[in-house]
Amino acid sequence: MSSSSDAEVIVITGANEGIGFHLARALAEDPRRIGILDTNGSNSSVLKDDAVAQIHYYDCDVTDEDDVTTAVNDIIDRWGRIDILVNNAGVARIAPFEDQSMADTRREFEVNFFGYQRLIRAVLPHMLERDTGIIHCMGSGTGATGHPGMSGYSATKGAISAFVRSLRLELTQTNVYCTVLIPPSTNTRMTADLDYPAWMTAAPETVGRKLARKIHATRPVITPDWTTRIGLFLTRQFPSLWRSMTAGTVHTEK
Repeated sequence: MSSSSDAEVIVITGANEGIGFHLARALAEDPRRIGILDTNGSNSSVLKDDAVAQIHYYDCDVTDEDDVTTAVNDIIDRWGRIDILVNNAGVARIAPFEDQSMADTRREFEVNFFGYQRLIRAVLPHMLERDTGIIHCMGSGTGATGHPGMSGYSATKGAISAFVRSLRLELTQTNVYCTVLIPPSTNTRMTADLDYPAWMTAAPETVGRKLARKIHATRPVITPDWTTRIGLFLTRQFPSLWRSMTAGTVHTEK
């Protein structure tokens, strides 16, 4: 078991609820140092209550470059390094395309795509200087398959997947890795407006804990379990199956 000074440093964005919260909670069961970046820290005290890890919350809006720079610099000053970054913050506007505004889609890209890039731009030079590190970016199967009512969100996830593939090529001669984490459909506040049958969604507690076990994985695409990996394969190979599964999950606003 590592001493406190040797404990790895993990930064997680969007960890006040959902998958990010339960990922942080599972990781905090070991003597790590965890920086939580979010615009709401109401649950950070819950994380600290039973945590073995050292946890520090940063009020950080990933759409604000100054917020990101300040938080990353403070973490490095406080703990000396950043070993793993988990870009998890995300927003989604659930509505048919004609009911979404350009502002809605811009907001999704600012958080889900440019927010990830801001964190990577702040952390990557530090990791390259040390020639070690892992950057995980939360993806979605919708980035490849699409989803009715989630045109903007799906576009951001497709963009993140393409970005990660390109960045990995640039990092091949280093010991720094960038990955896409793809969870199953998860019962979070973000998906509350989708009329999924119960069997199609997983509990965020379960997903977060499974992803915590993969925190050191460096494969290009990481799923929490084999059922998710098979599900992704089937929906990509048989689009009609995915169309039937998502039909009627979104209703037009009137």
